[in-house]
Amino acid sequence: MSMTSWQMVGPQKPLQRVDSPLPQPGAGEVLLRVIGCGVCHTDLGFYYDGVRTKSPLPLTLGHEISGIVETCGPDTEHWADKAVIVPAVMPCGDCDVCNRGFGNICAAQKMPGNDIQGGFASHILVPAAQLCEVPLNADGSPGGGSGVSLAELSVIADAVTTPYQAVVESGLSAEDTAIFVGVGGVGGFGAQIAKSFGAAVVAIDVDAAKLEAIAPYVDRTFNAREMPFKDLRKAVSEFVKDKGRRRTEWKIFETSGTAAGQKTAFGLLTYGASLAVVGFTMETVDIRLSNLMAFHATARGNWGCQPKYYKPVLDLVLAGKVKIGPFAKTFPLAEINTVFEMVHERKIHQRPIMVP
Repeated sequence: MSMTSWQMVGPQKPLQRVDSPLPQPGAGEVLLRVIGCGVCHTDLGFYYDGVRTKSPLPLTLGHEISGIVETCGPDTEHWADKAVIVPAVMPCGDCDVCNRGFGNICAAQKMPGNDIQGGFASHILVPAAQLCEVPLNADGSPGGGSGVSLAELSVIADAVTTPYQAVVESGLSAEDTAIFVGVGGVGGFGAQIAKSFGAAVVAIDVDAAKLEAIAPYVDRTFNAREMPFKDLRKAVSEFVKDKGRRRTEWKIFETSGTAAGQKTAFGLLTYGASLAVVGFTMETVDIRLSNLMAFHATARGNWGCQPKYYKPVLDLVLAGKVKIGPFAKTFPLAEINTVFEMVHERKIHQRPIMVP
């Protein structure tokens, strides 16, 4: 039997279809039949922006993966035929940082489409230890009655779990205000997660269509393109006051992955605030770092998500508390080059999911 993959052979060169024999899993590994693989801006960073992959080219990109286990290696037989989500960042589970609960900075971590072959393929070989099982109904659909498909659940592997980790590590509570700067894929899901925590949620973007899409799931939206920054900050402050929430300790999440968004997010710092940098850009920003000192504020990065958080995120989605369907769209895997171009040129606002 054979498998099909779409490989990156060079920056901005068309992804090439490759047919090859199915690989056999070794000890601790499984062979997964891919059901869905989301297209992330990290993939576009590799393809368009010159961000280096850990593995040399040619390489199959794609790290938001859901699928069915087809073949098990030694010691993984209990995964046979199960539906799973593959974590985008898989720590080794054995080193010093893993043992101390910091697996997402594990030097031996494996990221599909970066450290190992990725999910823009019919099959993928992955370590089994960190997989997240998806419960299925008798008809093969994901459990819980949410109506979400297994293909759609692929985006949990980054677009949903990454902001979840940022929300958890910020210490967000129901008394807080959460502010998301950039509400595309990651930010839109993060805003829903913050709302499920009971926080008052503000969504900021420069794209009216994205703000319109997320509006039913948050408390207030602001278009940063339509107002000077001072007016934006004042409007956010008035919203917080009107909601009766704390005027201090705002939880700010930069999820746009743009220099402008990062500057806006940093400018919103207030006393005791926390800033989570979730989006990525190769651009630099000019900020006054001393604001952190003056406000006794905190800024931290967020790389991926530890596998331990996948189950609670899946539970939120299956319970219907975080909606994926309105914010995702499936495409045949054979259309991947067209989809990359559409996302790069901002012709699609939903999270594309490639289906073999």
